Amino acid sequence: MQQNVTGQMRAAAFTMVADDRTRLLVLGSLPGQASLAAGRYYAHPRNQFWRLLSPVVGADLMAMEYQARLATLLGAGIGLWDVVESARRRGSLDADLREVEARDLRGAAARLPALRAMGFNGAKAFAIGRAQLGDDFPLPLIALPSSSPAHAVGIEAKQPAWAALGVWL
Repeated sequence: MQQNVTGQMRAAAFTMVADDRTRLLVLGSLPGQASLAAGRYYAHPRNQFWRLLSPVVGADLMAMEYQARLATLLGAGIGLWDVVESARRRGSLDADLREVEARDLRGAAARLPALRAMGFNGAKAFAIGRAQLGDDFPLPLIALPSSSPAHAVGIEAKQPAWAALGVWL
């Protein structure tokens, strides 16, 4: 990460976690500071991502090591990625994203032969993804409530939208 004079860091996202079996690609905006420091998707201890996906895959992702979590998602047909390749941001909030370089989501979709839908973790990820993919994109684009601890809605309110992802698997 590079820091500019305003204290904003240029953060670069992680590589895609997906394979030929991926039927659902879940996309965040850009990993936050805790995730970037750990080198892992959704590493912040209060992020609800792994709790929200556990019922979808039928396994306790929270009890697993990171690599086992990824393998379980892949085995269930779920891939992970982010809509932002890199951006400047102070802190971890999506509202603070600046100089956003979006990813080639159409190209990614073309490389995933089993892909049936894309789910977007949070409003910012959905807005960037939808803007890039356009109205003519042939797959469903699903807006999900953010799993971030900054999205101050309880997990009980978020769970129905996330549980509905199971239909795409």
